[in-house]
Amino acid sequence: MTNAVGSKADRFGTHRVLEPQGALPQAAWRLDATPVARENEILCEVEALNIDSASFAQIRDACGGDAHAIGEHILATVRERGKQHNSVTGSGGMFVGRVREIGAALRARIALEPGDRIASLVSLTLTPLQLEEVLEVDLATARIRVRASAVLFESGAWAKLPDDLDDRVALAVLDVAGAPAQVRRLCEPGDTVVIIGADGKSGILACAQAKRRVGERGRVIGVVPSADTRGAHLLKEAHLVDALVEADARDALRLAERVTASAPDGADLVVNCVNCPGTEAASILCAKDGGRIYFFSMATSFTAAALGAEGLGKDVTMIVGSGYAPNHAQIALETLRSHPAILQHFEHIYGKRS
Repeated sequence: MTNAVGSKADRFGTHRVLEPQGALPQAAWRLDATPVARENEILCEVEALNIDSASFAQIRDACGGDAHAIGEHILATVRERGKQHNSVTGSGGMFVGRVREIGAALRARIALEPGDRIASLVSLTLTPLQLEEVLEVDLATARIRVRASAVLFESGAWAKLPDDLDDRVALAVLDVAGAPAQVRRLCEPGDTVVIIGADGKSGILACAQAKRRVGERGRVIGVVPSADTRGAHLLKEAHLVDALVEADARDALRLAERVTASAPDGADLVVNCVNCPGTEAASILCAKDGGRIYFFSMATSFTAAALGAEGLGKDVTMIVGSGYAPNHAQIALETLRSHPAILQHFEHIYGKRS
């Protein structure tokens, strides 16, 4: 087998693919994670992995909520595949670390220096990762403290960690940066927007952007599993929603009935931010004919969504929850900074613990 690092470098990272040959890194089964920077790669010392919510929930449940077992599971995955790629959810997460080396072809083209601390803005499912040790698993935030090395390709997005925010807070926000950025460009003034999973980190930021975009003529309806959570209280107290609906997103008919009571004509835009499977039908039923659904959740089955809409006779536009949008990191951080109540909430949940 050809050593990928010894082959010609490709901006998308195909030179790191070990199997199957010809695949792109995200679709590949196994990557070469040798910690050597090619001419168009960035080599980083990784301090922490932030596992995406859907993936962490699946791993946590499979490991019975045991932090040690979760760490061993992640170690085994990375050692087998050369990346953190959950074979059940198909998702990964992101990392935070310090730049160790920048390839010669990139040095003059990017505003980055060795020693800079960055967060990756591309999925761990396509990031070559050599994991030496899992030091700590934080069950509350899905943050895994590690000793590891990772490689970013020329095409890979990243962001310098801001000086004015706690690293853990910044990482939590950047992990879901695609949600507020996509919502900002999908919302129109006067829209009715339903956000399912509104009390999670992506949901809260999405509500803030939606509320700003729809204006006084529009409405934002947040759907939460319980109205008695810190996130749900924040949505009400900070006026990030016009109505709060308490419902299990897996119970499509009951959720749709409760949303319809607040929005009889249905939603112009539905945003799905949940971390569990089986919520596609609820999203579809909440949308009006001609409406749009943005599935940010990585627990989404797009087969279930497509066939579900067909079976329900709903004419809706369904959008894959891409985590990338132009300037998405800046938009997410600006959303946090411009809402002191959200910042305080994120600091409480994700900030340093004494």
